[in-house]
Amino acid sequence: MSIRLGVCYYPEHWPEAMWESDAQRMKALGIKQVRIGEFAWSRIEPAPGELQWDWLDRAIEVLAAQGLEVVMCTPTATPPKWLVDRHDDVLAVDANGRKRHFGSRRHYDFSSDSYFEESQRIVRLLAQRYGKHPAVTAWQTDNEYGCHQTVVSYSSSAQRRFRSWLRARYGSIEALNAAWGTVFWSMEYRSFDEIDAPVGTVTEAHPSHRLDYRRFASDEVARYNRMQVEILRAHAPGRLMVHNFMQMFLEFDHYSVAADLDVATWDSYPLGALEEMWFAPEVKARWLRTGHPDFASFNHDLYRGMSAQPFWVMEQQPGPVNWAHWNPHPLPGMVRLWSWEAFAHGAGCVSYFRWRQVPFGQEQMHAGLNRPDNRLDVGGAEAERVALEIGQVEQAAGELAQPHGKVALLFDYSAKWLFEIHHQGADFHYPRFAFEYYSALRALGLDVDIVPVHAPLDGYAMIVVPPLPIVPDDLPARLQASGAQVVLGPRSGSKTVSLQIPGSLPPGPLQQILPVRVWRVESMRPNITEPVALGDCQGQASHWRDLVELEGEGVQAVASFGDGHPAIVRRERVHYLAGIFDEALTQAYLEQVARAAGLAPQRLPQGLRLQRRGGLTFALNYADAPLALPDTDGAAFIVGGPQLEPQGVAIYRTTQQ
Repeated sequence: MSIRLGVCYYPEHWPEAMWESDAQRMKALGIKQVRIGEFAWSRIEPAPGELQWDWLDRAIEVLAAQGLEVVMCTPTATPPKWLVDRHDDVLAVDANGRKRHFGSRRHYDFSSDSYFEESQRIVRLLAQRYGKHPAVTAWQTDNEYGCHQTVVSYSSSAQRRFRSWLRARYGSIEALNAAWGTVFWSMEYRSFDEIDAPVGTVTEAHPSHRLDYRRFASDEVARYNRMQVEILRAHAPGRLMVHNFMQMFLEFDHYSVAADLDVATWDSYPLGALEEMWFAPEVKARWLRTGHPDFASFNHDLYRGMSAQPFWVMEQQPGPVNWAHWNPHPLPGMVRLWSWEAFAHGAGCVSYFRWRQVPFGQEQMHAGLNRPDNRLDVGGAEAERVALEIGQVEQAAGELAQPHGKVALLFDYSAKWLFEIHHQGADFHYPRFAFEYYSALRALGLDVDIVPVHAPLDGYAMIVVPPLPIVPDDLPARLQASGAQVVLGPRSGSKTVSLQIPGSLPPGPLQQILPVRVWRVESMRPNITEPVALGDCQGQASHWRDLVELEGEGVQAVASFGDGHPAIVRRERVHYLAGIFDEALTQAYLEQVARAAGLAPQRLPQGLRLQRRGGLTFALNYADAPLALPDTDGAAFIVGGPQLEPQGVAIYRTTQQ
């Protein structure tokens, strides 16, 4: 599939007299596919069993007449009021025992039997009507699973299904008691029916109980998605199955959901993410109107690593959003840059949210490609430019192969859950630390594949493992067999699968390839750091450190904390970071390891990022000043040139490629 542009469209929001003009303008702009229907249940079925298809039939035909392909969505993210009133178990229950009421979106419980059945019904009806329509080439299941913290529910339905999940996992109550260690605080159970949801306890509930509840809730999302996909595949043969995941949203295991899909898509809002996430105030100020240079690409590489076909960006920010604490507008050029950045990292489609800014409802302050007065907005003009440039790139390079880096970063959703449950330090933040490793690698000009812990590791020269508390039994052998330089973050191998300390102490199974013991740990307050000496490089550790004993032959300390404890230890190709280090020290050590791996890291100017795909190099300038691109002598430029303007894009082929 060649690269292309799409847009999200809501015909039910606009007078039907506008539809044909909208479709014509989409085609003229260079749009190829249009997503519709994800919030349309109340228009499709305004009352129980009263199905109104005519308007949707006409909308699809209007789009199809312009040669636009349709991504049809199942409307299950927004059950209508009549359905909620008819089934009192549909609504999820929060940690305080309150139902999450109607009046917004995503107001359903994944464990509700009634909602599961109603979802089957509406998905089947839609699939039967449009599954073989020639214009409907893809189906999106639901919308943004888990948005607004709706993965975990504490309803009676969830509790009942959790008990069944535990029976299947442990087989006997004796096995569960042993795995959880329920003898602690006299929490032993006589049967699975005695086990409640881990909520409302006097102090924190048992950590193993809480971790299994998070695993169960994640499995419920996968089960619900699988139900929809199975119905759609039966009635829509040959169509792509997709879901739109959210940026850095880790409340369920996306790998398990993506396993049932053809295309993993995600919704990219770089400015909203910068504002809402962990970044320090000075970082937010520095990248206020561009987004952090590595945030969107982290998500691109994450979803590329789980998608059977080239991933998509289903919703690309085209201007200011409405949902962050503060909502700046992007600098001119950023919508174009974000679009090309997605293609550089392997996207098959970039789809903008939305065609036109809506003047009513919760999202009326969210920009679209067009303003509410139907005039083209800044983002729309930049999308039009991207469409023209796609033609230039395809003419010069043809269909682009998927990127494949020599560096792998292992990423694990359950690590985030475990560190939330057993953080031992209030600011031990798994996604932040994983991102900081990734960002350091990207600043060194390295292409990175983000992969799950069970992924094949052959062919990588360097493998970076952010803190991974539960290490699969086979991972040490696979790391060793890869022949790669391996960097392990602190707390790796620190827990068993049932959340206990390994009998041999951390790093548990990793002692097979790095014979050390973590005999004590400490978390550090935000205003406390520990000096670290790495040869001539001086740095600081913060948040956390492991105190390590060197156990086996060939293990050496290559950096030390100020009090003499080892800060980095290594044995042959395996390296263990015993703390969370500052940006400069992290980058310096990863650069050393990359050179040992036979790679050629280069420290890029601040704001410049490079990515290779299909024999082309894509250069992206997040900085507010022009930059001269390195190593471009003799390069053949398709887009741009060797002098890259602020927020500029260059695409070229070099003699080395």
